[in-house]
Amino acid sequence: MANAAKKITLSSSRDIPFNKLVLSQSNVRRVKAGVSIEELAEDIARRGLLQGLSVRPVTDEAGTETGMFEIPAGGRRYRALEFLVKKKRMTKTTPVPCIVREDGIAEEDSLAENVQRAPLHPLDQFRAFLTLKEKGQSEEEIAATFFVSVNVVKQRLRLASVSPKLLDIYAEDGMSLDQLMAFAVSGDHERQEQVFERLRQSHDKQPYAIRRMLTEGAVRASDKRAQFIGIDAYVEAGGTVLRDLFQSDDGGWLQDVPLVEDMVTDKLRREAEAIVAEGWKWTDAAPDFPYGHTFGLRQLRGEEIPLSPEEEASRDALKAEFGQLEEQYAEADELPDDVDARLGEIEMALEAFEDRPVTFDPDEIIRAGAFVSIAHDGSLRVERGFVRPEDEIVPESEAGGGDADDAGTEQPDSDGNEGDTSDSTEEPSEPDEDEGLSLISDRLMAELTAHRTLGLRNALAEWPDIAFVAALHALTLTVFYHYGSDSCLELGLKSVGFSAQTPGLNDSAVAEAANARHEAWSKRLPKESDELWDELLQWSDEDRASLFAHIVSLSVNAVSESWNRRPRALAHADTLARTIGLDMAVAGWRPTVDTYLGRVTKARILQAVAEAKGERAADRIAHLKKGDMATEAETLLADTGWLPEPLRTPGEPEQSVQETTSDPAEPESVVVETAAEDGETAMGTEDVPDENDDAEATSHVVAAE
Repeated sequence: MANAAKKITLSSSRDIPFNKLVLSQSNVRRVKAGVSIEELAEDIARRGLLQGLSVRPVTDEAGTETGMFEIPAGGRRYRALEFLVKKKRMTKTTPVPCIVREDGIAEEDSLAENVQRAPLHPLDQFRAFLTLKEKGQSEEEIAATFFVSVNVVKQRLRLASVSPKLLDIYAEDGMSLDQLMAFAVSGDHERQEQVFERLRQSHDKQPYAIRRMLTEGAVRASDKRAQFIGIDAYVEAGGTVLRDLFQSDDGGWLQDVPLVEDMVTDKLRREAEAIVAEGWKWTDAAPDFPYGHTFGLRQLRGEEIPLSPEEEASRDALKAEFGQLEEQYAEADELPDDVDARLGEIEMALEAFEDRPVTFDPDEIIRAGAFVSIAHDGSLRVERGFVRPEDEIVPESEAGGGDADDAGTEQPDSDGNEGDTSDSTEEPSEPDEDEGLSLISDRLMAELTAHRTLGLRNALAEWPDIAFVAALHALTLTVFYHYGSDSCLELGLKSVGFSAQTPGLNDSAVAEAANARHEAWSKRLPKESDELWDELLQWSDEDRASLFAHIVSLSVNAVSESWNRRPRALAHADTLARTIGLDMAVAGWRPTVDTYLGRVTKARILQAVAEAKGERAADRIAHLKKGDMATEAETLLADTGWLPEPLRTPGEPEQSVQETTSDPAEPESVVVETAAEDGETAMGTEDVPDENDDAEATSHVVAAE
């Protein structure tokens, strides 16, 4: 006969006054974790004690119970009750539900209570928050009840709103919490499930890849187009914004791209119409223009509207206040917040006084136009006062049918009679003395001025300072006035455009600095070209040299083009860069997906990461597909100062180009892609100079990326 199973006997429970309880040294919890004592006390005060304490009778040396009970399991709850007693929210004799244990080991009880309990699955918490929300509790009330921030509640609710299919997969440990958070960036369940199916076929299941796939094609809220139309206006027009509650998202993503484009076009059109109403002949509106779009156009120089007496008084008062604050806090290590904010306000106000509106001559406005676009920060950019060559007024002297300087053409004499043109090659006779003062013949005029030209050349050669001013005058006329014929010097300046431009070139820091410098010089130069010579003579040598450097810089052409081999010119570009210490990383260039990483092969991406971050970093992304690899490499290379070879200045510390080769003994020439990946053509081929080029030209490597 089988023995009957032994019945289990549970420990008895009692209500014990709080002042009869003490903490036990047998409690295994030593490290603080989880909810704070104050928060737990507040929860007990709100809903009561949900779980009793595990206690053991305290005995004396003889083994007799003393009436006190020690707590080996439940110490945090005891501390919370103690906190309520100290705050006089509970009396010392308040009965506390307890389970009295006598058998076993106290430490074992404490360990079992902490180890055997299963923590709540995060999904259960997400769904519980959603249930409370559906039962009428606000996000703020839920946050206050469970002592978390409102943002945490929003995050939990967002996770609970992910596709039920994906939540079930998460509950079965089919994806990580980080992956689930990445899916929460979109509220479209169908789209979430589509991306999940794509991930099944992909080796890369990182959260950043999920976010990228869910937001591909969307417009970032930080995009200048989004800032131009305004997020609120976009939402009001029916657009939706994707937000990521778990990472910084720069304002999210605008999902309705056609709506963004339509709103941008409409707003630019309205702004352009307002500009046309000012009287301009034409306007050209676009979200962005390529760098150098104003080359070849003459820019009008208007007159700044002077300050009114009231404005001058306000500006002087601001300057005085600024100086007083600077003097007052000159010795302070750190400015008070209110003072720092006030100084910033004054600086902005003073800048507004300096950036005065400009008025133009109405007679010039009717021949000129304006470019209307979006600045890098989303503000409206209006470039007024550009005259196209076909709209220029041709002087009467240039509009005539013949060339007044032709040697065989006679001018009318003083009586208005035309000279004899029957034989244009015949040497005209010198006029008799009694014929009066007739015009000098063209032939004689040419001979005399030839003597004068040679005399001017010889004399100017002995005046280097004046020769410099003359050259500066001629080049300034070409760049700022487009009146090269106003100078007797046969000097010209060629400023080429860029046949290939990366996106945002016109909004780059370098382009903005160059444009600002050009605009500053334009404002300083006289409005009329015939005043330029006298103005330049009055300038200091330093100012003339600075203007000369700016103008000469516009002629630099270091663009490498396969159809235009210029090895010696590009070699000189390297020399120039080395001489002036050019550092393109300091100048603001960064390796991004658009500027480099997305346009080269995987081998070059890995090469870049290995050079900047080491082989281990490159190995970590070597398994990724091309697009994901480029995205991850952009993050790794950020702020490293890494530059591809075409942007490096010769003479700077070399960045190894052989670290990614599998064989250290392999010659450098082998590190050139010869295959295409994902339909991409390798671009490691070097341009080879023609056979008739100088031998020294072959030493210059033209890198085509």
